[in-house]
Amino acid sequence: MHEVAFLFLVAVTGLLSGLSAYFWQKTSTESIRVNNSIYLSEQLRGELYRQLQEVSSARWSGDADALQVYYEYSRRIGRHFNQLRRTSLTRNEDEVVQALQQAYRKIQINIYKIFDDPDKSDRGASLNILDLRNAESMFNEFEEKYLALKALYTKQLRELEQTIELWTRYAPILIPVLFLLAVVIVIFTSRVIRNSFVRPVATIMAGAMEISRGDLAHKIPEQGVNEVAELAGSINRMAGELKTSRDALVEHERQAALGSLIPVVAHNIRNPLASIRAAAQVLDDADNKTELREGKQAIVDTIDRLGRWVNALVSYLHPLQPVFKEISVVALLDATLELLQGKISEKGIIVVREYQHLSISLKVDPDLMEQAVYGLMANAVEASPDGAELLITVAEEDENVVIGIQDYGPGLPFRPEPGNLEPGPSTKRFGTGLGIPIAFKICQSHGWSLAFETVENAGTLVKITAPGNRSD
Repeated sequence: MHEVAFLFLVAVTGLLSGLSAYFWQKTSTESIRVNNSIYLSEQLRGELYRQLQEVSSARWSGDADALQVYYEYSRRIGRHFNQLRRTSLTRNEDEVVQALQQAYRKIQINIYKIFDDPDKSDRGASLNILDLRNAESMFNEFEEKYLALKALYTKQLRELEQTIELWTRYAPILIPVLFLLAVVIVIFTSRVIRNSFVRPVATIMAGAMEISRGDLAHKIPEQGVNEVAELAGSINRMAGELKTSRDALVEHERQAALGSLIPVVAHNIRNPLASIRAAAQVLDDADNKTELREGKQAIVDTIDRLGRWVNALVSYLHPLQPVFKEISVVALLDATLELLQGKISEKGIIVVREYQHLSISLKVDPDLMEQAVYGLMANAVEASPDGAELLITVAEEDENVVIGIQDYGPGLPFRPEPGNLEPGPSTKRFGTGLGIPIAFKICQSHGWSLAFETVENAGTLVKITAPGNRSD
């Protein structure tokens, strides 16, 4: 419709322009022709009168060249008639020219009688022929035909003027009408383009943004021209396929996560339940209040430990949303060590701090990172023998900040991996066994890395690496 509308506008404009050009060319040519014909007829008439005068004068004076003058004028008048015949376009016009030419031939015959007998002595007869009053009566027929021709040309000029007046009258109407038609077509095509292309494309872009944000169930309206509607349909089908694939992947990951989580949950619940059952059985055979009290305390401790593990598991499974702040690495490590001061003093651990001279800040969530570092330092303190050293270091390596926690204990009997909820049994009375998995998760939420290295004859080295997001 858009193309047809513009083609129609171009066709109408071209037609009007062509008609205008044709009209002005035709009227101009016709006007020039008619005016030229009038000029030729007037010249012809003038030549005729001059011929009469010249011939009469020459013959009266007895000029020997009178006949030659006569022939010269006749040739010129003949050429004028030929030009008039050639420029005639209608049968009526040609007939009038022929009638005028016939009237002239009659005059020629009368004039030529003067030269019939050069030795003629009847001077009166010659004078009678050369008398201008008699010549005027001879020209009556010629004048009648001449006036008829001139009237015909005048009528043609009047018709041309009327045609030009008609075009001039309607041109101020046709031009605005054409302009309004162009405006209507532009408005129509603009609306068609807006409704069939611009708005559907904008809807596709907005829908694509929604889909890119993860809303794969969003449906883009399939509207507009065929190509745009097909594009919207293709995006909808692609989003549907992605949703199906994502749901299958999520279900697969959920099943995999449950597959790895269920044995851990079963193990960490079964063992406390077995301890509680054993303690309860012992209560039946208790001989005194002391054994009874110890059995009850064992049950309470086991239940508390199970509760702490469940809380830690829930905390681990809960999505983390860090709130980043810029804090000093020295302040973070000192605050964590302050929380562990009681355990450090109880075991007589000597803390070696090789970071006090540095002034490095990192963008972290202070609460989450303190929790992670606390769990790792608590593990190091628990693993260290009484009176041993605990080495805390901070170093800059390849634009990264590396925090090191090294103990001098026996080393880990396993290699911790991210996402593994089976780090091994905890030997701590109030431990849950989830300290290292939680530390892995917190570091990953910050974009950091956590690694464990067993140092020969020197215990375990924990390395926390923060990539280039620090500010000095």
